[in-house]
Amino acid sequence: MSNIIAIVGRPNVGKSTLFNRLTESTRAIVKEVSGVTRDRLYGRGEWNGVDFSVIDTGGYVKGSDDIFEAEIRKQVEIAIDEANVIIFVTDVMVGIVDLDEMVARLLRKSGKKVFIAANKVDNTARVGMSAEFWNLGLGDVYDLSATNGSGSGDLLDDIVKEFDKEDKSKREEDDLPHIAVVGKPNVGKSSLVNAVTGEERNIVTDISGTTRDSINTRYNAFGFDFMLVDTAGIRKKAKVHEDIEYYSVLRSVRAIEGSDVCIFMIDAEEGIQKQDLNIFYVIEKNAKGIVVLVNKWDLIDKDHKTMGEYEDMVREQLAPFNDVPIIFTSTITKQRIHKALETAMEVYENRTKKISTSVLNDVMLQIIEATPPPSTKGKYVRIKYVQQLPTHAPAFAFFCNLPQYIPDSYKRFLENRLRDEFDFTGVPVKIFFRKK
Repeated sequence: MSNIIAIVGRPNVGKSTLFNRLTESTRAIVKEVSGVTRDRLYGRGEWNGVDFSVIDTGGYVKGSDDIFEAEIRKQVEIAIDEANVIIFVTDVMVGIVDLDEMVARLLRKSGKKVFIAANKVDNTARVGMSAEFWNLGLGDVYDLSATNGSGSGDLLDDIVKEFDKEDKSKREEDDLPHIAVVGKPNVGKSSLVNAVTGEERNIVTDISGTTRDSINTRYNAFGFDFMLVDTAGIRKKAKVHEDIEYYSVLRSVRAIEGSDVCIFMIDAEEGIQKQDLNIFYVIEKNAKGIVVLVNKWDLIDKDHKTMGEYEDMVREQLAPFNDVPIIFTSTITKQRIHKALETAMEVYENRTKKISTSVLNDVMLQIIEATPPPSTKGKYVRIKYVQQLPTHAPAFAFFCNLPQYIPDSYKRFLENRLRDEFDFTGVPVKIFFRKK
């Protein structure tokens, strides 16, 4: 199940600061609308071993003629629709104002679990000033300072309890590989799912979630047995007229988080655009397996060089993580549809691969001895031991004497050698350096 937190509130209450605090980042989410730059959509956080996504939203304003504010209002409504829980950020220095009441009414209609964060409790003199926010009748109020982090621990302790109560039924389906079909609108996701499942209806079982969830279909044929997560099955509320880019990426987050491997579809005629890259980065950040499917290949005029040149262009745009399988297909002619499924399962095997510590050290320590880390400020780094970490996706710890002196270039070198030696095609690999 997905764990998604939406941060909402009126303008200038500290939502972006809280977002940066929860995601341990230094850049708030931004978007290009009416001269205001917004360059990120969402972030990842972790608390007490529970991972979650955090959606940042602009300040909620209603009744404004400003185009920018109207777009923000749409995004807030979409974020509330998609999230599991809501953090409603308020300002203790100002108290409840009309805009807070507007947001509160919107949240009551949503029926979602709401946590009120009374922000800007930056010192002991402001403790207790949040009492009036209980009058909103939405739930518990937490004194918080997004700037220095005080109170955020108590807030997160209670939020992750909500995630722990997620439905954990359908154990059999949960144990199967989950393959999500993701991509921007009109790229052919529905056509792919229909092509995969349409002819053998007796081998699938539809498991429909709520209107906010993806539609999962168990596929068991031709040697395959997995859950197909169809983001095309998601339906929006009739009254939401969404920003297409924001909406499509946001709707993909839930499916991506619940998957093991993503079939990432792009339109062959349009190539990779900003919207595609946003979805790709979400997949990569969540450490999911990736198969790139270039759809509508039948519409491209091509010769013997076209496919190779197109593949090179795609890898260049996806850099630095471009060790992904790329398949050219047409959902109309069903060209290479079976190959896409076969490759997705190969990537799943790569993602769940476990390498014994002895084999890992025999191979990697020899490589490290032949090409040791460069010296920095006269310091020589000696890597003594390597171990695969017990995580869902491939992650490795290299134990050394001076981990702080290892440059990013050498980290990329080790990642590439791991890929060469053990085949992690289609899977993001994480590397950590620890003091030994």
